[in-house]
Formats: sequence, structure tokens, C-alpha cells
Amino acid sequence: MFVISRNILYQEFKPAQPNRMYYVMKPVKIPIQDILDLHTFQPRDVPDLLDEYLAACVEKHIFSVRIVHGKGKGILKKRVQELLEKHPLVSSFRDAPLEAGGWGATLVELKP
Repeated sequence: MFVISRNILYQEFKPAQPNRMYYVMKPVKIPIQDILDLHTFQPRDVPDLLDEYLAACVEKHIFSVRIVHGKGKGILKKRVQELLEKHPLVSSFRDAPLEAGGWGATLVELKP
């Protein structure tokens, strides 16, 4: 789950062993800026994260965003671009130039 508070996106984590008697929620601060690095997130969290992050960017009047998904086998890149293709806040996206991450990052233009 992601929560936006004071222009910071928080991700809450549950312990790896859910059968324990307690849960520890550890927020991870993600400043809302023009770069989102997905390396620290689980692939299952990416759809919700992108949705909430892009909405927070528009709210802060940030309309150009670089999403760093890494090079690897291209699976996460493909998933990110599939989500961007259907996202109502996205006007366009393209691979980043070499100096901005090359095919390990995607540049996104958001609708105002």
C-alpha cells in the first residue's frame, strides 16, 4: 500500500512471515520528484505505485518524469510501458536517451 503525505509517497511493508503475532509497518520515504527508481520495489507493487506516483507528480506540477526500471531482461520495462500506455494521465512516453539511462529508463510526459 502507498500513502502520500506532505508530498512524500510512503510504502508500507509487512514482515516476511505473516503468521507471526505482530506486524511491523516500515514506511519508505519516496520524495515526489521527476525521477522514480523502481529497483527497490517488488514487481507486484509497480501498478499501484505508478498510478499514485504519477497522480502525485501532476498534483505537484511535475509533467516530465523519468522512470528507471533497469535493463535486465526487459520484463519490468515491458510491464511499465504497458501500464503507461493505458494510464489516463500519460500523454506520451519513450525510451530515455543514453545519458539518462538508455533502454533502462523511460521518459514520460504527463497531461496537465
